[in-house]
Amino acid sequence: MINREAVMHTPRSSDCYPFAERGLCIRLRTAKGNVEKVQVLIGSFYGWEQRETFDMDKVASDKLFDYYEYRYDCRADIRLAYCFRLIEKEEELLYGENGFFVESETDVDHDRTDFLFFKYSTINPVDIHRRPSWVGGANFYQIFVERFANGDDSLSPKNVQPWGTPPTRSNFMGGDLPGIIQHLDYLQELGVTALYLTPIFEGGSNHKYDTEDYGRIDPHFGDEDTLRELVQKAHEHGIRVVLDAVFNHCSFHFPPFQDVLKNGENSPYKTWFRAKEFPLTIAPQNYEGFAIGPYMPKLNLADEGMRQHILKNVEKWTRCGIDGWRLDVADAVDCVFWRDFRRLVRSINPEAVIIGECWWNSADWLRGDMWDGVMNYPVERPSELYFAKSAISAEEFTNRVNQVRMRYTRMANECMLNLLDSHDAPRFINLCGGDKRRLKNAAAFLFTYIGMPCTYYGTEIGMTGENDPDDRKCFDWNRDNWDMDLWEYYHKLMVLRRDDTIVQYGDVRLWSENELVILRRFAAYGLSVITVINNTEEEHSCELSNIGGMTDLFTGDKFALENGKLHVTVPPMTARVLTTDSLF
Repeated sequence: MINREAVMHTPRSSDCYPFAERGLCIRLRTAKGNVEKVQVLIGSFYGWEQRETFDMDKVASDKLFDYYEYRYDCRADIRLAYCFRLIEKEEELLYGENGFFVESETDVDHDRTDFLFFKYSTINPVDIHRRPSWVGGANFYQIFVERFANGDDSLSPKNVQPWGTPPTRSNFMGGDLPGIIQHLDYLQELGVTALYLTPIFEGGSNHKYDTEDYGRIDPHFGDEDTLRELVQKAHEHGIRVVLDAVFNHCSFHFPPFQDVLKNGENSPYKTWFRAKEFPLTIAPQNYEGFAIGPYMPKLNLADEGMRQHILKNVEKWTRCGIDGWRLDVADAVDCVFWRDFRRLVRSINPEAVIIGECWWNSADWLRGDMWDGVMNYPVERPSELYFAKSAISAEEFTNRVNQVRMRYTRMANECMLNLLDSHDAPRFINLCGGDKRRLKNAAAFLFTYIGMPCTYYGTEIGMTGENDPDDRKCFDWNRDNWDMDLWEYYHKLMVLRRDDTIVQYGDVRLWSENELVILRRFAAYGLSVITVINNTEEEHSCELSNIGGMTDLFTGDKFALENGKLHVTVPPMTARVLTTDSLF
């Protein structure tokens, strides 16, 4: 019997969205393993008798549900009506706007049938999520600027420590923008195509998430000319540059806040912050701040003066030629501001990417009018549990990742910043207990999954680190200390991502079989890239339906079809990334 309670479709959401001016993606959720077939019936508001019926593909499953999808080519003026047919043995049900109904109800008068179907009246081009054209091939590399490279000693703070000194929350090593410029050749050699820099605007800390001046590069990092030089030379190396910014809160020493602290209600900036009363007091704290404590006051972006101050500086830095923004604590900022922000940034650079920091379900911000993607912590978490700790099974891992993917549109998924570690988390190799094989398996998944893979600086050479501040060590530029086997592994994955259009934009199927995680990226014309990961200490095998022979990216091993199947054996704690050799 069909489980009616599990069936769900929400119009104008990730269940039904335009992906092109004549393309509409339609999804339906059902109970897992509950129906044999799902079809979508599509017709016109005014001509339901001319409807067409299409079989839907099962594109994902999680612990409780199956997800079906069909991409409809709107060949005429749209004004669509649609419903779903669910088939299980002798039972057939139709599902529409007001729930379940039977076929005979579509034959009654037109006024009645209007309320049976879901509707999509028209695709307005402005409503389509226009993601940047380059994101599919993006290999992001996150740089904690103060710890990557010291390129100009004259910029260093007076209290700078020798390079490689154990990091604390307050010490300085002298990393700067010239240091990044001097190592662009290295980044290009590795295969990096995009940089995500932690904040570079003036702030008193080593991390710069406490902005004191939104209009000035921190003088210990360089100046506006240094940024322009970095952007220009990075572009010459085929590398894009994305800046980090904090618009939720500022430094305690932000001059307008200091003015309010001093002058209270007489300050022209009194409405720029979230004060509960005047005068402002630190103990007890009577104004809103970031997290716990008084030292990062929350900005009031609903205030026009505050909003224009921020947007003026957003415009300034975007016009320096940068390729996008990563937005700190972005879910705490109002949506009206983000819509203004997007319009401004995209008016200057239509190809700029906008990535929010949100650690949970972000669907409300990812409809194409605010952000393009987020830092994908909901996928990082099961990656940690499965690859690093073996705390969940292959089946549970694929269930969790599929559930996250089905929250979002295809365009949003392509813009996810997929990561294993960052300045806010322990190094992944530490989570793995130092087992490099586990990191390699996680990286193989990261670079072949949908979205933009992001490598935290030094992961590729085996840098270690526990949580902040230990995860913010100086990059070790002595190649004798590098794990070159790991570097070569990352290099091969980055080159694949940079060059292979199937990995960049292919469709996605993710499942588990015989203790293996299997990820298939494929295109309509038959080419595939298949990642098969064995995260156990025993050898496992699987059989794959494919249309041609394949080669392992790492070993060069060849796999040929036998009786129409591809038999793949995966050694313990190993990932195979298989690319199509030929079609036949």
